[in-house]
Amino acid sequence: MRSSGSTRSPRREPAIRLYLVRIGDDHPKACTGLRILRRGLARPPPRDPDRNARPVLLDPHADRPLSPADRAAAETGGLVAVDCSWNRLAERGGYPRDLGVRGTRRRLPWLLAANPQHFGRLAELNTAEALAAGLYLLGEVERARGLLADFPGGPGFFELNGPALEAYRSAGDDEGVRTAERRSFGQPPPS
Repeated sequence: MRSSGSTRSPRREPAIRLYLVRIGDDHPKACTGLRILRRGLARPPPRDPDRNARPVLLDPHADRPLSPADRAAAETGGLVAVDCSWNRLAERGGYPRDLGVRGTRRRLPWLLAANPQHFGRLAELNTAEALAAGLYLLGEVERARGLLADFPGGPGFFELNGPALEAYRSAGDDEGVRTAERRSFGQPPPS
């Protein structure tokens, strides 16, 4: 007979579910989104989401930056990233508007990429960095670090962006994040 101390507890679902929409134009070996899906760290968004559970969709062209004020929406509906090639984004005429995902669109605050392809470039994060940044800003710091732990440049992402990430996480709302962006990086990056 097992003691109560040796029984397995059911696996808890994270407070913020991660979803990923794949456009599929990245090279499969370099695709961080595909690796995240294969590891079970994110899943495709549900086809028929609950009308009251609108996710937060990371959209680089959204007006408002993601802030800690978006946590409740992310806990209810999840956090959605779109995995697509930055190189092909302009060819398509920008970020796809009709992804089959309805939600609150937020851009990530300005951060520097730490991945080998875009190291040091402002606002050119790969999908893994984007999801980790989103988790970090929404208060799931250890989960964010764990998400990037096995990616090239992953741990360096937090070293490179530490002060900015902390400023954004402490900002409270999107206006506070905008103020922190200007303090950290000055003028906005070109679109």
